[in-house]
This record gives sequence, C-alpha cells and structure tokens, in this order.
Amino acid sequence: MAYFLLKRLAKEHQLVREDWEELLTSPSSELMHDAQELAVQLREPIYGKNIFIRGLIEISNICHNDCYYCGIRRSNPNVSRFRLSADELMTCCENGHKFGFRTFVLQGGEDDFYTDDFLCPLLQKIHNNFPDCAITLSLGERSSASYRRLFDAGANRYLLRHETATAEHYAQLHPSWMSYTNRMLWLSDLKTLGYQVGAGFMVGSPGQTVAHLAADLCFLQNFRPAMIGIGPFISQQDTPFANEKNGSAEQTLYLLSLIRIMHPHVLLPATTALNTLLSNGSQRGMQAGANVVMPNLSPASCREKYALYDHKACTGIESIEGLELLKKQMAEIGYKVVIDRGDYQ
Repeated sequence: MAYFLLKRLAKEHQLVREDWEELLTSPSSELMHDAQELAVQLREPIYGKNIFIRGLIEISNICHNDCYYCGIRRSNPNVSRFRLSADELMTCCENGHKFGFRTFVLQGGEDDFYTDDFLCPLLQKIHNNFPDCAITLSLGERSSASYRRLFDAGANRYLLRHETATAEHYAQLHPSWMSYTNRMLWLSDLKTLGYQVGAGFMVGSPGQTVAHLAADLCFLQNFRPAMIGIGPFISQQDTPFANEKNGSAEQTLYLLSLIRIMHPHVLLPATTALNTLLSNGSQRGMQAGANVVMPNLSPASCREKYALYDHKACTGIESIEGLELLKKQMAEIGYKVVIDRGDYQ
C-alpha cells in the first residue's frame, strides 16, 4: 500500500492526511530508498545537479522569546550574548561575496535592538553594494508593517519555521504568550507581501507523533512555500528539553525525499542540524532531494555562541572557510556548487 501511495504522490504531489500517516508509519528501507530515487528524479529537470549556497550571518543570540527547545532562549543564563554591528554585518557580506555567495541570510533571535530604523538602511546598503545578491531574513515574528518596510528596503525572502502545524503541539514547545495562530498568520502575511517564504519544522521534537508530521506535510502542500527547512531536533543542555531524545537523521532524510516529491520546485536545504548528527549529512541530504546548503559567514568568535542546540557543527563545510571542501564533497557525489542567487523556480 505504501509503495502505491508514494507513486501517487509523485504523480499528484499531494495526499490526504491518512495517506501521509500511512507513509510515515514504520517505513521500510526499500520504501525510503524508492522515495530518495523519486525525489532526485523530480528535482533534476528543474534544478539539475546544482547546489545553491546561502551565506548564513547570525546577527545576534539575544532573544525576547523563551522557546523550550532553544539554547538562546531569554531565560538561559549560560549564554555568552553577542550582537553584530552594521559594520560587522557589511564585512560578513563583503567576505561572502568574494567567495561566491549570492544570497545572504540574516538570522537571529528576536532581538528588539534591530528595529526597522536600524535594519532598513542596512538592507538598502547591502542591496546597493551587492545588487546581484538576494537578501533573506530570519528574524522571527514582527508586525505586518515591519515586514513591509523590510521588503521595500530590499529583503527578498523570509524564513519563519512554523515548527508544527498542530496547535496543541505548538503549545508543548513554546511558552503561553506565543501563539500558533499568530505564527500561521505571519506566514500568510509574508507571502501576501511578496516575499519568497520559507517554513519548516523539527523532526523528532518532544511530543511529536506521526499525526503531527502528517499535519505538517498537509500544511506545506497547501501553503507551497518557496523553501522548506527541516532538521532533526537536537537537545540543548540549558533548556527544559535537555534530557529529551534527539530526532532521527534517517527519518529527516526520508522526510526530505517526501517533501521534494510533494513539492518538486521547492528550495530544500540540508541543514546544519542534519550535518551535526551525520558527518556526511550534506551529501546524504542532496542524495535525498535537497539542493541548498548554508555555510556560516558569521565572525568565527560568534559561531559557537549561537548555540540553538548542543554540539552544533560550525566549522569545516559548515563555514565559509570550508567552502572548497564542500565543493569537493558535492563533486564526489556528482553535484556542483554554483555561484547563483538560487531563486525559486
């Protein structure tokens, strides 16, 4: 039955929730292999064997939120906090551009220091200095007016992981003042404003069930984001989930394949979290249907401080310094890292 559902997914690119649950319940190794092959077959007519690189700039680990899974949550007293200045951010972009990056991803905690009045001139400067580059923001929940101002100033894309498409599960992962309804409204708002929007979720987050994952896939197939970021949950020692079991890398790879089959045009990263659990996570991610990697352009002194989870990979191919190694590893499996904005096709 599961094999026929997979073939139907490849043809119709959608399933009802019960069918998703069937595919997600104890998949065999043969089914996972078939999903991987289908994912690659569907990706290559659109993106070929090109791998797009995004230059990740972690701008601040200061956050006014207190998400239970996150190492930079506001109530964690053991974080060495940092915040990049406008000059430091521009230096990161300059370095990235020299290395061939044509997308910059400004990611940070929800730091109230970064007002629109601070960010808009910065975005305009990045846009003017690097007109061949796309600017992606991942700065959490803001107002609709803020999102519009940032878009008008030059931001092209916005990444806002929904984390889970089930309200009850969302409440298990976040403090009471954070709203599942608001998260979904902001995602819709971003798309309406004209951003290329990214959503996504953690695989194996505490309390997650097959039914929750099926709801995530139903949401994504209806919302059709330009990018979908998923990665295994990894615990962090200073959070309420410190003793929770990490998510499965193998399940993450299977979900990457299913997402590619469901949404062939999506931009799909092999995340740092996947590479943290698997030494060859980026390579296996590509072989499962991914086509994006996000090396770190942040100052080396800050990378370990942006510790969303324990043992984060932030050197080697996860860094700007390891770009040549990344190119070599991708070439070994028949893929090519390209100098390109890598826009949604």
